[in-house]
Amino acid sequence: MSSKHEPVYQIFSFQDCKSSPDPIFELPAQCLTDTPTPIVIDNGSFQTRAGWAAPAAEFESPRLLFRSVAARSRGAARSETQIGNDISNLEPLRWLLKSQFDRNVVVNFEIQELMFDHVFTHLGLGSEDGVPHPIVLTEAPGNPLHCRQMMSELLFECYRVPYVSYGVDSLYSFYHNNTQRSLQPPHTGIVLSSGYHCSHILPVINGRFDAVNCKRVNVAGSQAASYLQRLLQLKYPGHLAAVTLSRVEELLHEHSYTAVDYHEELEKWRSPEFYEREVHHMQLPFSTKVPGGCVSVEERQERRAQQLRRLQEINARRREEKLLQDQERLDRLMAVQELLEDGLLDQFHKSLVELNMDSAEELQSYINKLQMAVEQGRQKLLHSDGAEGKTEVSELEQPMDEGDGVALMDPDFPEDTLPEKPANVVQPVFNMAEYHQLFVGTERLRCPEILFQPSPTGEDQMGLMETLQYVLARYTPEQQEALVSNVFLTGGNMQYPGMKERVERELLAMRPFQSHFKVTMALQPALDAWYGARDWALEHPPGGEGGPAEGWISRQEYEEKGGEYLSEHCASNVFVPMKIVKPLPARPAEPSVTTLTSTGASAAVTMVTSALTPSCPTVAADVSMVTS
Repeated sequence: MSSKHEPVYQIFSFQDCKSSPDPIFELPAQCLTDTPTPIVIDNGSFQTRAGWAAPAAEFESPRLLFRSVAARSRGAARSETQIGNDISNLEPLRWLLKSQFDRNVVVNFEIQELMFDHVFTHLGLGSEDGVPHPIVLTEAPGNPLHCRQMMSELLFECYRVPYVSYGVDSLYSFYHNNTQRSLQPPHTGIVLSSGYHCSHILPVINGRFDAVNCKRVNVAGSQAASYLQRLLQLKYPGHLAAVTLSRVEELLHEHSYTAVDYHEELEKWRSPEFYEREVHHMQLPFSTKVPGGCVSVEERQERRAQQLRRLQEINARRREEKLLQDQERLDRLMAVQELLEDGLLDQFHKSLVELNMDSAEELQSYINKLQMAVEQGRQKLLHSDGAEGKTEVSELEQPMDEGDGVALMDPDFPEDTLPEKPANVVQPVFNMAEYHQLFVGTERLRCPEILFQPSPTGEDQMGLMETLQYVLARYTPEQQEALVSNVFLTGGNMQYPGMKERVERELLAMRPFQSHFKVTMALQPALDAWYGARDWALEHPPGGEGGPAEGWISRQEYEEKGGEYLSEHCASNVFVPMKIVKPLPARPAEPSVTTLTSTGASAAVTMVTSALTPSCPTVAADVSMVTS
């Protein structure tokens, strides 16, 4: 008779990786030339990557990779701030972490300055004379002019860099992979980028970024991690503290996948065999000590004897304390009664009021009760000293303050109530390891799915492919064919297995019948932005006899054209020059204030008019407000 085999399921352990501090490198000799070697910084919202743009083989990969976070305790000095990998464990300091980003835009430039200090110091540039190397820096698509102005001011004024070049990270990755595939420029295609805070649809026409028709979706890796953490904490309320954000991110990176057909994949999970085969058991740390484990009869009898002795000592001590309290109260009442016998009526009545009594008869009744209680307490104390082991739990009128469960046990129970079980009887044992396991089933595909269906997270917006269809509809059919012939996926949140197949299936559903398209995944979705920026810096050196090359901003141009100036290149944003004329300061005059109110209005509208003499011409300030 064949026995039925139990299904084999997979048990995984959390890595809980601890980061080690970044080493401080020596400044390479290859970088100390007449033309300084550029420094490439991929300023990502999840991770910062920095290295040299040198042709040597040792500089082909970034030297620094660290989380874009800074940890500072309350009231700590600036020098005590920890950056990136210097934070050994993110979880205890999770509430102290700060980032320079709001969504995918740099807004906290104090933290950004700390990031630059960390990068330059660990690359070997520790001098206070500034950074004499050009900087290639990534920025967000459609970066606000104010943010670029503050970044240029920080680099040129604080670090005194000679040249700066800005580019979009996903466009750098796009051109790097096109070069690897030997595609001839100018490149045309559409980039689907998904990072930590946002996802983007970036169309590229004839080698230039079409910023007018690009779109952003506010769903990416951080929203997927928060959603997965919420699901697991609702599923396992006993392990709330164990389901940390770092472990959730590990689950997303290592155990999640994208379903090609979401509803069909969910139907597969209804099968018990499929569930047992595909569910991932995530083992949480636990202690192997089990309370109340298997002990021998001798150990159990010894523990019972110790508990009885302890109970006897506690009862005896409580009787002594109660006897002392009753004796003190009896002495006080007797002193009050002596005042009556001595004829001190005023003091006697005053003492009765303090004792909350009405008459001498009530006082005498309390004295008689206390005398009887004191006598009984002395008899019980003597009886317990001679009886050795006979105590009655019922004599404890109130619960004991040493609450370890000992007082709730009857000391007179017979010793044979727990007979020893024969050795061949299997006693059920609580499986601590299984209790500390997280069964991650449909969560593996539900969390990456929010990239295509953001509604489960509460986001009221279109998914990535629906947004792509909206962007494609803004072009002519010929341009659409050219764009979908090179659909490029990049970004760290695109690394889920099955992502390329899912995008192909969605494109097949939305494109016309028998139309052609091609979807390509980046070779290294999280790192190709840095490699693309390095390739661009090697192909376009910053300085020359004819001035700065295309894509570079010199210090002279920064001073002449302003911090918001951008020199465009194949992987940059589109620069829209604008001129903001500041209004002239108002002349001091006595304004006449008229307050207009309307029915239902909760605020008053104040109109201020200045009285001008006929001889004074009217001064009008033209202010151009341009939004990007």
